[in-house]
Amino acid sequence: MADSAVPMRRRAGLRKTVATALAGVVAAALATVTLSATAAQAADCSGGYVGLTYDDGPNPSNTTNLLNTLKANGLRATFFNIGQNAQNNQSLVRAQVDAGMWVGNHSYTHPHLPQMSSSQIQSELQRTQQAIQQATGSAPKLFRPPYGETNSTLQSIEQQLGLKEIIWDVDSQDWNGASTTQIVQAAGRLQNGQVILMHDQYATTVQAIPQIAANLRSRNLCAGMISPTTGRAVAPDGGTPVSPSPTIPQSPSPTPTLTPTAGSGACTATMETVNSWGGGFQSNVTVRAGSSAIRGWTVTWSWPGSQSVSQLWGGLQSGSGSSVSVRNESWNGSLGASASTTFGFVANGTAATPTLTCSAS
Repeated sequence: MADSAVPMRRRAGLRKTVATALAGVVAAALATVTLSATAAQAADCSGGYVGLTYDDGPNPSNTTNLLNTLKANGLRATFFNIGQNAQNNQSLVRAQVDAGMWVGNHSYTHPHLPQMSSSQIQSELQRTQQAIQQATGSAPKLFRPPYGETNSTLQSIEQQLGLKEIIWDVDSQDWNGASTTQIVQAAGRLQNGQVILMHDQYATTVQAIPQIAANLRSRNLCAGMISPTTGRAVAPDGGTPVSPSPTIPQSPSPTPTLTPTAGSGACTATMETVNSWGGGFQSNVTVRAGSSAIRGWTVTWSWPGSQSVSQLWGGLQSGSGSSVSVRNESWNGSLGASASTTFGFVANGTAATPTLTCSAS
């Protein structure tokens, strides 16, 4: 009796152990289903995709914190790295990729590229391609020109290197001292497919991330990749972005563009305001030749109010007051038929925008 009772007790104990183990497996499975459902709910991208971008890194004092904050909030972003920074901080470039981010080219020294020769531009872009490829094993497919300045020469070199030029739809103004609240508000204007400009080095920009993530979730928007084909934000696998819900209001563009104004008929000039604030604005002006080549050009502004040009790149300024002219380009005095070039400026005084005309010589 005693001998037979021992195995029975062992069998009972074994059944209890197995039952406990099975209960644990079932509980774990249920927990997995619950977590999966929660994750699926958090990843609702029915509103579409937006592109979060950070320029000027990698930065030893801030990049790691920026990456950790993005990951903690379930966001992916595109980092437009300066080549010399990438060369000097290769481990940080690898960390960007390891964190699930995308890496783009932002030139080697962050110069005013339209003021440079073709060979100088080629060097700026090519050296950055090499630095990033050395760090990550692959060369970028996206390029953001410093200051948003571009022209036909730069675009031709981009094409030769297989790069897609990416500007932005929304400027966070973090570079201009915007507060965390203002950066969050700027990101709140993003719509499906659009891209926002931010920078690697500002604490306010990092502090804005949790609120940006919450705002995107509230609108069923997800942080996606930037398509090297279209330049728009798409699903991370490269899929077609989801159309925005008709209930989401479309915000007006924060950067107005003036209609091209013909001068002598041989050239046109189009001004696009890329940054603005209460006391002024930053704009790019694209000059395009007509059906035949021109030796030179002059763009004249007529200011609607008290203004002064505090910075100018890509042209030579003459005049002051209500009439300011920019002529030719400091590095190239002619334009081929239908070719274009761009110069940029910062105006202080008021946020009013001028009208302009273009004349050719």
